[in-house]
Amino acid sequence: MSISPVYLLDANVLISAARLYYAFDIVPGFWNTLVQQASYGKIISIDRVCDEINRGDDELVTWINGQFNSFVSTDNPDVLGKYREMMMWAYNQPQFTDAAKDEFARADYADPWIVAYAAAHSCVVVTLEELKFDIRRKIPIPNVCKAFGVDSINTFQMLRSLEVRLG
Repeated sequence: MSISPVYLLDANVLISAARLYYAFDIVPGFWNTLVQQASYGKIISIDRVCDEINRGDDELVTWINGQFNSFVSTDNPDVLGKYREMMMWAYNQPQFTDAAKDEFARADYADPWIVAYAAAHSCVVVTLEELKFDIRRKIPIPNVCKAFGVDSINTFQMLRSLEVRLG
């Protein structure tokens, strides 16, 4: 019997859905599904993603503060240890520009913390970013995931894996 994975959402999954293709008034089933799957322990996100979204002022902020309360803390030794490993890895990658490395290390930047949490707790990262071997100006989440043996998928792959049907 295989254990069902826990999916860890990147901010861009929520932000893009809310602003582009799953607007709250058009596809409320998507948002209800996230809440439901979170209540089963299948979907989570991290405190730093919550902080990132809360810097906005829109319906998504209202939703995460009122309905989606599955944000976990990154403040634990296992996550911090993985975060340190990722910082060392990033700064030792000649492929990325210094500006990309500096952005990756910003205190308010959730991306490395997402992968650190996933690595420490065996989660699958859900992001709209793509694996890019030749990119220099940004350190994509899937590149970090690959380097640390963490699975990463997009929103639609997650929905299919959870056998979600909207409609």
